Amino acid sequence: MTDDNGLLVDVQRVDKVFRRGSEEIHVLGGLDLAIPKGEFLALMGPSGSGKSTLLNLIGGLDRPSAGTVTVGGQRIDALPDRKLAAWRSRHVGLVFQFYNLLPVLNAARNVELPLLLTHLSLRQRREHVETALAVVGLSHRMKHYPRQLSGGEQQRVGIARAIVTDPTLLLCDEPTGDLDRKAGDEILELLQTLNRDQGKTIVMVTHDPHAAERANRTVYLDKGRLSLEPTS
Repeated sequence: MTDDNGLLVDVQRVDKVFRRGSEEIHVLGGLDLAIPKGEFLALMGPSGSGKSTLLNLIGGLDRPSAGTVTVGGQRIDALPDRKLAAWRSRHVGLVFQFYNLLPVLNAARNVELPLLLTHLSLRQRREHVETALAVVGLSHRMKHYPRQLSGGEQQRVGIARAIVTDPTLLLCDEPTGDLDRKAGDEILELLQTLNRDQGKTIVMVTHDPHAAERANRTVYLDKGRLSLEPTS
């Protein structure tokens, strides 16, 4: 699932403007970004630079004010809402800083949630969940609830939930931001394994240079524009 140039993600001339009353807030301006299939890209920049906004545009969680966002040859910015939601459920896995697990569900049920939008049978869903938890090394914790898991284990459950549908693209927003260094390194190693061994294309927003070192490439966003070097 790439375009003719081998790109999975192609962002061209994207602007993003938020409106607050009569005020316009320009977050992204004329931004271009190309991500080949199988890349692990780190996106860095100061707070408020638009990193999460760009991630949301790539994942079809938001739409640009101008410009185009193409993923796997599909212009997702032009899709109607219903088709965009269906596309997102098939192709995008999301990993959040604060895990976003439901406390009333155990690990297996949390991982199963994205599969409830599919036509898989109960048995097939269970098989997918078991596989995803095995990939992140938590087969032995599948019946445990979030409160019974460490922060690192909760994030592994979050990653299992993100990969359970075998998405085209894995989007991670500060995935180690709430973890200590040891747990964070374990999560980064897991992401590297998913990228190297399973060919997952990963875009990771991070403020941590140590985390960005695990990626194949790092780009920097500041004042709505990208560069290959951090701005002063």
